[in-house]
Amino acid sequence: MAVQKNQCIPLEITGLTSEGSGVGRYEGEAVFVPGTAPGDRITVRIVKDCKRYAYGIVDKLEQPGPGRREEDCSICRPCGGCCFRHLTYEAELEAKKDIVLDAFRRIGGLELPIDQILASPQEDRYRNKVQFPVQKDEQGHTVAGFYAGRSHRIIPCEDCLLQPAILNQIAQAVCSWMDENVVSPYDEASHTGLVRHIFLRRGTHSGQIMLCLVINGHSLPHSEAFCSAMLQQFPEIQTILLNVNTQRTNVITGLESIPLYGPGYIEDTMCGVPVRLGPLSFYQVNTPSAERLYALARQYAQLKPTDRLLDLYCGMGTIGLSMAQDCADLVGVEIIPEAVESARQNAARMGVTARFLCADAGQAASQLAAEGLAPDVILLDPPRKGCDNATLDAVCTMAPRRVVMISCNPATAARDVRYLADRGYQPERLSCADLFARTKHVECVIAMSKAE
Repeated sequence: MAVQKNQCIPLEITGLTSEGSGVGRYEGEAVFVPGTAPGDRITVRIVKDCKRYAYGIVDKLEQPGPGRREEDCSICRPCGGCCFRHLTYEAELEAKKDIVLDAFRRIGGLELPIDQILASPQEDRYRNKVQFPVQKDEQGHTVAGFYAGRSHRIIPCEDCLLQPAILNQIAQAVCSWMDENVVSPYDEASHTGLVRHIFLRRGTHSGQIMLCLVINGHSLPHSEAFCSAMLQQFPEIQTILLNVNTQRTNVITGLESIPLYGPGYIEDTMCGVPVRLGPLSFYQVNTPSAERLYALARQYAQLKPTDRLLDLYCGMGTIGLSMAQDCADLVGVEIIPEAVESARQNAARMGVTARFLCADAGQAASQLAAEGLAPDVILLDPPRKGCDNATLDAVCTMAPRRVVMISCNPATAARDVRYLADRGYQPERLSCADLFARTKHVECVIAMSKAE
């Protein structure tokens, strides 16, 4: 008999889902419970019965599992960003390995062992970017924080443990300045108010900080005084910008950015590649972890000095450029014009001759295949939705010796690796990298070789 809503049942948590919830079975029915750890013995209150599975909440923790620890953030539950703060980091890494293995087994039909999981050098304070939405609290004060799960209600947060402390301090200083100068936060319901988000970046190696206000307008009152106040408190700030977003939209940034102070970008390095970061630049948020991931991808590529490397979904060109010294020729493809221009500038600053095309990965790959481009190694780093069939078919047409895929979504990675495996590319090696410690996200890297 299926469980009933509000029923309390005993449950042992046997695993974790890709969303970070614990799962156990009660009389053959899967029950999903957030905030639990493998090995937990709990009493669960059922909150939703879906006939073949159910959702519950912890009514009582009877016996903690071996990987459970005390949560160190008072708002991690309502915020929802850090779903693993109740686990030791070792238990979190094991859970992420299991999530990747399960995706490759269940979706890809592939029994591929994991070589290793690259731990994040920092469990906390690792993010180089944060976007705080702002609003008025019940007392009329401006607060910055994060949206509660599946809502547009902001949970105020003065010190997010994922961000460097200085970024949290700058956000609090901006909120205080807004109150002192009667600058209103944006109100989504009425589409009024000015400041929508406080957007901050920090170069991990350079220490340079970008402060950007995303605004529902084209100017900021008292902008000179604002810059002076921020720079006096935080001399690490290299540039201050306004990003214009006057649309009724959930998209955070608009297309126009107006520098108020400095060059409009900060500089940093990734795997030795010099990069310039503005508000619209895509950049991995955990620099040390990304460097370890890209170094492993470089190892998996097994490039030879005479090889041609094709880097699809190349972004600012960081991964391909980090491998440029290993090969004879580099071609990168990216659909975002600003990223392509950044890639070209990065290559020029490195003294590397490379070709970067602004196009959809699938269309460009098909065009390059038709032109007879014969890359020896292809690097794929698609967005969460994975590769489309046009891209994968073009990869097979170009018939590289090796394919290396980096993915932020194990489910779509497993699907795409299966597609390539069915067309003659043997998956050889699989590893994971934790670029998002304390959250549900995990990256994986896969090496494939063309069957003889």
